[in-house]
Amino acid sequence: MAGLRFGLIGTGFIGRAHAIALKAVGTVFGIEAPVCELLADTTTDSAAQAARALGFRRSTGDWQALVADPQVDVVDICTPNHLHREMALAAIRAGKSVYCEKPLANTAGEALEIVQAAEAAGVRNHVGFNYIRNPMVRHARELIRQGGIGDVCGFRGYYLEDYMRDPATPWSWRCQRSLAGAGALADLGSHLINAVHFLLEPVARVQGKLQTVYPVRPDPRDGRPRPVENEDVARALFETGSGIPGTFEISRIAGGYKCGLGFAVFGTRGTLTFDQERMNELRLYTDGSPPGERGFRTLLAGPEHPDYAAFCPAPGHGLGINDLKVIEARDVLRSFAGEGDPWPDFREGYRVQRVMEAIEQSHAAGGWVSVPA
Repeated sequence: MAGLRFGLIGTGFIGRAHAIALKAVGTVFGIEAPVCELLADTTTDSAAQAARALGFRRSTGDWQALVADPQVDVVDICTPNHLHREMALAAIRAGKSVYCEKPLANTAGEALEIVQAAEAAGVRNHVGFNYIRNPMVRHARELIRQGGIGDVCGFRGYYLEDYMRDPATPWSWRCQRSLAGAGALADLGSHLINAVHFLLEPVARVQGKLQTVYPVRPDPRDGRPRPVENEDVARALFETGSGIPGTFEISRIAGGYKCGLGFAVFGTRGTLTFDQERMNELRLYTDGSPPGERGFRTLLAGPEHPDYAAFCPAPGHGLGINDLKVIEARDVLRSFAGEGDPWPDFREGYRVQRVMEAIEQSHAAGGWVSVPA
């Protein structure tokens, strides 16, 4: 992984998160840091300003020039959803490794095109699902795999936020089908689906219902009503391949929730619950306590849990959201160097996209829909 040279496309919230992680990963994990070589944004001036702020050597207002640059080894895509396909395919044709934020594309067809191109070209690839990097989520998976709660017999998952709770919130690209694909399902639900695949196994069939609570929003240019073309809320029943049942609830208008990604995993001998708003805690219930002492225990994140010790030697101090991106950056560097597990790769991004589309198809058809293998 020595000295991989990154070209970052996009300087919004997620682009800044990637840049922070690329600058910190060497210090945190004691490995050779990647080179922040080239940054691309929509204009030459904005790119130059962002490059100075984020610590990149050079900048450009042309993402295609970044992809073609011989000094770039990894193309890091942090742009709105509809740009992922074109940028990923261009990077693959250039023989570059590709690190792309979720969702991989706007449709399953586009995602499959990216997967097939990457596999045919033999380029390394990775999708940015950061929440599964949480040490407590990884600890939950180990408890499940070790039989700590017995055989899994159910899953309840939710991802609730309120960033579009106010009907006066202006229309944005996230409301347009051609730019964002699905709404809450793509923005939030993709993380939740990936978490099920990480903790348990792939989703095999779904029955879903979508709801657009606010069908119009004010255009930020003139205030006129502009149609919202995707859903505010998605709900679904699902089953995994081995028959584990579960539920999803996803909303971008859930008042009071800021990053309400959570789950409960029910087993024959116990239960695990997690809430990303309390991301340094995992709650565990196991059978066998005497009467009057039966209930959940709260496990606090500490150096005994995966990757926590690299940040802090003492338990209970806690990690933050950018720390999850630092862990992700370490995993990306390892996989691109052929030294670690490449998952979640583009094929996982495609699997997640298939589940999202199956939920949409189920809403339209009014029944259960199988997720293509």
